[in-house]
Amino acid sequence: MLLSLIRESRILYQEIEIASVYGNISGLKSSEREQLERVYRRRIPPQSLITQELARYLTQLSQSLGRQLGVLINRKGAITHVLAGDAKAVYIPSLADYPLGRRALRGLRLVHTHLKEEPLTEDDITDLALLRLDYVAAIGVREGEPGGIEAAYLLPEAADGGKLHETVSERDFYRFDLRFGEFIQALEGEMDRRRVFSPADKRERALLVSASAKPKYELEESMEELKELAQSADVNVVGSAIQRVKEINPKYLMGEGRLKEIIINALNRGATLLIFDQELNPSQIRSITELTEVKVIDRSQLILDIFAKRAHSREGKVQVELAQLRYMLPKLTGKGTAMSRLMGGIGGRGPGETKLEVDRRRVRERLAFLERELKQISEARRQRKHRRVERGIPIISIVGYTNAGKSTLLNALTKSTTVVEQKMFATLDTASRRLRFPREREVIITDTVGFIRDLPKDLVAAFKATLEELEDADLLMHVVDISNPRFPQQMESVRKILDELKLADKPRLLAFNKADKLAMAERNAVHSRYGGVLVSAKNPRTFGPLLSAIENALWRENIEEAPR
Repeated sequence: MLLSLIRESRILYQEIEIASVYGNISGLKSSEREQLERVYRRRIPPQSLITQELARYLTQLSQSLGRQLGVLINRKGAITHVLAGDAKAVYIPSLADYPLGRRALRGLRLVHTHLKEEPLTEDDITDLALLRLDYVAAIGVREGEPGGIEAAYLLPEAADGGKLHETVSERDFYRFDLRFGEFIQALEGEMDRRRVFSPADKRERALLVSASAKPKYELEESMEELKELAQSADVNVVGSAIQRVKEINPKYLMGEGRLKEIIINALNRGATLLIFDQELNPSQIRSITELTEVKVIDRSQLILDIFAKRAHSREGKVQVELAQLRYMLPKLTGKGTAMSRLMGGIGGRGPGETKLEVDRRRVRERLAFLERELKQISEARRQRKHRRVERGIPIISIVGYTNAGKSTLLNALTKSTTVVEQKMFATLDTASRRLRFPREREVIITDTVGFIRDLPKDLVAAFKATLEELEDADLLMHVVDISNPRFPQQMESVRKILDELKLADKPRLLAFNKADKLAMAERNAVHSRYGGVLVSAKNPRTFGPLLSAIENALWRENIEEAPR
């Protein structure tokens, strides 16, 4: 008896919980709402798109109300949403409770009425593509009865850049024949086969996006670098989209129509993430995320995520968390702040802090704590520097673009084992080693965090304590990956960052690494244009000219340059 009462109460609770009409319910009488809520009690056979009885019920009610009506149905045949619109459209609510997951389609189909038997609209097709619905069908209302039907579904070829959707129609609804369950299973299976990633691959899948007024070649070069960054973050890049614009759209970076095309392309390819090459402001992030359930981040956030994964020392973790919180704070926005300004009468209390304000306060408190901890770490570093200065040991700081081979060169010169990977920002924690020269001379050689174009300002600020070591260096050794076709731009990026750090006047030595990957004529051309020293971190026999150049720069001796 008790079990049956519990079961009945659960069923009643579930009916109360789901029995609501979504969309435009203004002007509906309570009896009309009850008529719509009764639709939830219907069940659709798995092989049917919709039953004839339910189609008649919706068309009759649609004509009497003078507005479009619709239902969202899952693959088990249960109605998840009853929708009420106006004379021209129905409005689909948030489907956060029915996420895409790793499936090609959402598992929901939309069946709705059209009062004048008009064909599917552009909004219907956009909803089909953006929401990844199984199927969208419009049943025409003909004197209160089902008239014709037009339906559309996404095509597997869309993932390869082919046709997006297929439309089918039938003048008589009762003659429309579709074994829906078998059809949708076969369709989704073909979509899965055409995808460019393995279902066993659990990594995030990203579509890279760039929108700028810069020349196309610059956008393509920047996109290649963004791809390297994404791969360094262990992200599976499934495609890219470049849009040149006359001027940046303050809301979407580009036109809304073009952005929707890019989002649909991302969904067709199975992307779970959009990465923008340009930094997005809080309102742009909010506007773009309102168009799609796919996660949206920008280049700065991607770099911060890489740093968060690579930081191992306590200092590195504090610096990265500090940068992430500074980046996040201005992007904490919401609609709840206005409520906190209300007061409950004269001298009364308002509703208190909103969740948004609590989050902001906690972020500020955490920022203050991390800044104090970083100050203590910086003080310990200053004491170590002071001891080095007292002993009169020269300091060389290795600087350069990320992935230029700085750590590899440090390991080769000092016979140490600093972590080395063929990835951007593989090394974040500062490493200092001793390097001995003849005549009982030695130096401290320090590897610093790699630079990159448009390094996020929050990151530069957080790593200020680490970068302060460059101020105490007697020599900056600028390591350049000469095998990278973009090395001149990378050299310029490093120069700009050093200028921003007010290190433009610091003695500098150019070391062109990976010279073994270039032909002799190319090496000579680079050397004649820029000077510097040609070296290969993996070939110790090339270190002679580099060590001579270091001695000459530190001790000002006239050492004859060794042959290249």
